[in-house]
Amino acid sequence: MTRAHPYRPLHLAAEIAPGAVGTRAAADAVALARIGEEAGLDFLTHDDSFSRPGLDALAVLSRVAPATRSIGLVPTVTTTHTEPFHVQAAVATLDWVSRGRAGWRVEVSRGAAEAALFGRRAAPPTAALWQEAGEVAEVARRLWDSWEDDAEIRDVPTGRFIDRDKLHHVDFQGSVFSVKGPSIVPRPPQGHPVVVVDATRPEARETAARHADVALIRAASPEEAAGLRAELHRAARAHGRDPELLRVLLSVPAGLPGLPGHSDPSGHSDPFGHSGPSGDSDLADPAALAERIAAWHGGGAVDGLHLVPADPARDLPRFAAGTVAALRGRGLFRTAYAGTTLRDHLGLPRPVSQYAPKGADA
Repeated sequence: MTRAHPYRPLHLAAEIAPGAVGTRAAADAVALARIGEEAGLDFLTHDDSFSRPGLDALAVLSRVAPATRSIGLVPTVTTTHTEPFHVQAAVATLDWVSRGRAGWRVEVSRGAAEAALFGRRAAPPTAALWQEAGEVAEVARRLWDSWEDDAEIRDVPTGRFIDRDKLHHVDFQGSVFSVKGPSIVPRPPQGHPVVVVDATRPEARETAARHADVALIRAASPEEAAGLRAELHRAARAHGRDPELLRVLLSVPAGLPGLPGHSDPSGHSDPFGHSGPSGDSDLADPAALAERIAAWHGGGAVDGLHLVPADPARDLPRFAAGTVAALRGRGLFRTAYAGTTLRDHLGLPRPVSQYAPKGADA
């Protein structure tokens, strides 16, 4: 296992609407977000899919945004069957509503039943879907850059809202779609809202390496996690990216050990040693769970943890009050937010627009 930098921050995140819990009311999402914010988590994800009923994740987190102040908000946004221009505008709007705390978890729609809901095309192979998802992420960045940061002038005497010289035309041709810009939304506060990709499936890893700010992985051991992290870093470097700007978080879908009913539908074993739905693992102890998280992070296997509890209303408060508190007590996790944006929390710079004058600051 590689040795971690001694000052490398630990990043913690959690899911608040996993699987069938996606029908949770927006008011419940606000309550969970406040728990996560009080704990100082970097961000919360909100799962979504065309395959089940429920509230739209992006809309729910747009409701959560004004009720919170610091925590990052990352809805799942499906790039299959949706219009890339509308997707980027919606994510940019969430970044404005949250004052720079938005991200989006890029997802694809593989099922024939979901394709039938739209009736436009059959579901392509998974590899093609992830290629398309990468193209959506790319054109989103271009559209966010199509407004320079100071394009809004709001000159009341002359009635000029925009400096047209600071709007830029985007003409993007993807494999299955084309987009012309500029965007209809000013450049987001973060420049580019944070891109999260679940890199659990091998088909998604190339997209994660090329486009993600945060990659989610699953692994049964620190050695497996370190190998996946190194693989993503190598691929990111091959695409001309600085791999140190790619955060790799271990996603733990089994929830908290010692609680009934936690199992991983993907077939991965619980990397923290939970012995099963009725097990009595010592990791029911929040301090022990904190110890394992610290060991995986401190050894350089991952940059942090993304918890996917079976029942967020039950498990997230316990995780916050127990495990996160234990990590804070050891000086391994923040006691307060140092910055105001999700990029600040993750230690990521604000990207310079590709259209900015040469030498402009980020």
